[in-house]
Amino acid sequence: MTDRYAVFGNPIAHSKSPLIHAEFARQTGQDLSYEAILAPLDGFSAAVRAFRAAGGRGANVTVPFKEQAYELADRRTARAEAAGAVNTLKFDGEVMLGDNTDGVGLVNDLTRNLGVALAGRRILLLGAGGAARGVILPLLDEAPAELFIANRTAAKAVDLAQRFRQAGKIEGGGFDALAGRRFDLVINATAASLAGDLPPLPDAVFAPDARAYDMMYGQDTPFMAFARARGARVADGLGMLVEQAAEAFYLWRGVRPDTASVIARLRAA
Repeated sequence: MTDRYAVFGNPIAHSKSPLIHAEFARQTGQDLSYEAILAPLDGFSAAVRAFRAAGGRGANVTVPFKEQAYELADRRTARAEAAGAVNTLKFDGEVMLGDNTDGVGLVNDLTRNLGVALAGRRILLLGAGGAARGVILPLLDEAPAELFIANRTAAKAVDLAQRFRQAGKIEGGGFDALAGRRFDLVINATAASLAGDLPPLPDAVFAPDARAYDMMYGQDTPFMAFARARGARVADGLGMLVEQAAEAFYLWRGVRPDTASVIARLRAA
């Protein structure tokens, strides 16, 4: 019997997850189906429970339900606990396990696909919301020289840095605190790109040969254009999307799919 998986979100019609997981299943010879499910804004938990009761084996969770998925899970991985959000659910007997694969997806894209070494590097993370929170611990696990979180509301960045202070060298502050500082890698985890806006970055924030990474994918964002004009090499978040999906696939099936071919196919499309 074919195992069923799904992604829950609202909206969800744009999701590339069904295509990605169908390709993973084809590669690895796994007998599974994967669908996109539009969950009502006030009915996420009920939708997941109904899917599980109908034989579902696991699910991905996207905006705006990651915090609700965190609460719904019976047990959570350490990285889900650190993120305070869940993007992957595994239905294992009576237990609903919650995981967060966003951070490892980002790190794998940076290190494996883009060849960016993170150890000893100065990293700037823009934003202090859920997207940023989910990647902090995996970034610190790579032993950067420093990780600075910049946010329009400085107190939120400071509080977030305090939460992770035991995991590595981390600071937080407002964008004004970036004056005179330069970074080897700047990651945009704000929602600014969705609105066509640019975080208020100083011109000299990029060190020589710096990298700039926007978690948004599918378009050349103002952040990417700003970084490119100042000599940084830029990348969008398509690789992160595929890599976080691969980590979820591994959690469910115990096999690791090839991601490079899937990223290339999505880029071509």
